[in-house]
Amino acid sequence: MTTLKDKVALVTGGSRGIGKAIVQMLVKQGCHVSFTYQKSSAQARELAESLNSKDVRCRGYGADVRDFQAVKNWVEQTRNDFGKIDILINNAGIIQDKALMLMTEDDWHQVIDTNLNGVFYATRACIVTFLKQKSGDIVNISSVSGLTGLPRQTNYSASKGGVNAFTKALAKEVAAYGIRVNAIAPGFIETEILSGFTDEQKEKILQQIPLGRLGTCREVAECVRFLLSDHARYITGQILQIDGGLAIKS
Repeated sequence: MTTLKDKVALVTGGSRGIGKAIVQMLVKQGCHVSFTYQKSSAQARELAESLNSKDVRCRGYGADVRDFQAVKNWVEQTRNDFGKIDILINNAGIIQDKALMLMTEDDWHQVIDTNLNGVFYATRACIVTFLKQKSGDIVNISSVSGLTGLPRQTNYSASKGGVNAFTKALAKEVAAYGIRVNAIAPGFIETEILSGFTDEQKEKILQQIPLGRLGTCREVAECVRFLLSDHARYITGQILQIDGGLAIKS
């Protein structure tokens, strides 16, 4: 029996890419899953229907993580529908890459509101429940961009750097209540974000990665599984890099 069996997990941005792989992994481990989506309602419905069974429930909820009230409503609805909450995966995120001299106020706020404020909103909506029950696991999906900084990603790097600091601060704040908070910092992963890159751009990326390949969404999901497992019960406040060596520091 897995340690995740019959737990209830919330995943933001769970209908595509890394979020979808995390939802699939959680269900495979016997976890009931509630996930948000914003625009991809057809994909969300298809995913939930493919994973629902007599033993495990999976449901998508339309909610914009930039809207505090919408996120609170989602968490409350999940608690009502599933009876409890045990796990929060803050995955929802966007990029708006652009040189700073060309970046608009909207480019900045869209990324910060989604990637950083969204983490605060979802965590704030869950944290009182976790504190009362003296248990809970939180995993934030960050990025190596928040550790090393990448050109043309000042907004994205700032948002993910904020997620990393948020993770460490909250881990210290709630450890005494049996709540663990960790983050995963992926490098270049095979998602829709990279679909618009040219072959030349992809080749330049590969040259920066010591392992010489892109990561997969499933590999990120497996790292999430590890952090949620009993094997990681003594781990909190950590930023786990999964980047093929991209951000190795001497």
